[in-house]
Amino acid sequence: MRKIRTPYLLLLPGFAFLFTFFILPIMNLAQTSTQTPVGGGDTGEFEQTLRFSNYLDAFLENREQFGRSFVYATIATLLALAIAYPLAYAIALKGGKLKNFMLILVIAPFFTSFLLRTVAWKQILGEEGFVVPTLRTIGIISENTTLTSTSFAVVMGMTYNFLPFMTLPLYASIDRIDPRTLEASGDLYANGFTTFRRVTLPLSMPGVVAGTLLTFIPAAGDYVNAEILGSPNTKMIGNVIESRYLTIVDYPTAAALSFTLMVVILILVTLYIRKAGTEELV
Repeated sequence: MRKIRTPYLLLLPGFAFLFTFFILPIMNLAQTSTQTPVGGGDTGEFEQTLRFSNYLDAFLENREQFGRSFVYATIATLLALAIAYPLAYAIALKGGKLKNFMLILVIAPFFTSFLLRTVAWKQILGEEGFVVPTLRTIGIISENTTLTSTSFAVVMGMTYNFLPFMTLPLYASIDRIDPRTLEASGDLYANGFTTFRRVTLPLSMPGVVAGTLLTFIPAAGDYVNAEILGSPNTKMIGNVIESRYLTIVDYPTAAALSFTLMVVILILVTLYIRKAGTEELV
């Protein structure tokens, strides 16, 4: 009997933590999202009226920011995948003795604050950085064009900040590929591109799925990059939620937006996983 109870006892601390810091806050968020202000909103107090139209009002009022968030997150995820896959491939299959050192370089940005990394990108893309003068010299941008406070800066910041989340799962997936499988493909007269398309890429799909999820989910709810690198015209839904909570003090709208964002991301992730398949993820 004791052996049967042991696994459940071991699960108790984790469940208690999950219940306290996830389930209870979600329940509180849900009940806050259907409240209405007391006294026309001047008192800063709210009462429970089960006003579910808060969700529709909040979405319609901020649908532009919702769309912008998912567009930015999608672009950043695709860019991160395009950069991280060759990097992970090189580390896993060509790294040799330098493999561990290269992995340290990938995770090195984590030793610096997320905020500081984003501020650094503001300087890199600013007038004092090397990017703008270089692009002007070779004629890609005009003398009056700037990169800061633009959608480009926001997406670049997101891509950089979430790049390790894409690289590490890809590396883990590619590193598990048996080199003899690639050699067998060559023995069957497949060239490098065919080997990659028919062998390497399919076997690394678990890493692609995991990496895209780990990048897209936090990117869709990000607000730091848009706040520091963007402008009022590049605000994402995370910026709206942050403003509603801390500046405007409109808790019901902020809660409704948070819940809506969470549900939309959950739906998109579920559809993506079903489309991509998850058999190799276990």
